[in-house]
Amino acid sequence: MAMNLRKAYRLTEEQNEELQAKVSELGMTESEFIRLLITQRPKDYPEIRHMLNSLINEVNRIGVNINEIVHNNNSMLYSDGDKTRLLAYMQKLNEVVNRAVNDIGDH
Repeated sequence: MAMNLRKAYRLTEEQNEELQAKVSELGMTESEFIRLLITQRPKDYPEIRHMLNSLINEVNRIGVNINEIVHNNNSMLYSDGDKTRLLAYMQKLNEVVNRAVNDIGDH
């Protein structure tokens, strides 16, 4: 999408200081920050993007472990220890997802 419109706006000194602090905190330009305020999409926030990427990596690691347990079950090598590990991985997965949902819900 071509950005060919320019807008000028006026701020008080205090508003400008607040804007500069928020822009600096997020590592964005003023224009990016204004567009973020207009769209308000969670994926636009750098900390939420980072959190979601971490969540995806964690879920992938847990999924690999779960797949190994399922493979053992299909090979008739399933043990009680595997069942305990599977429950622990599923609990960890639920905790990670719930933490992300709670954190994103605050933004």
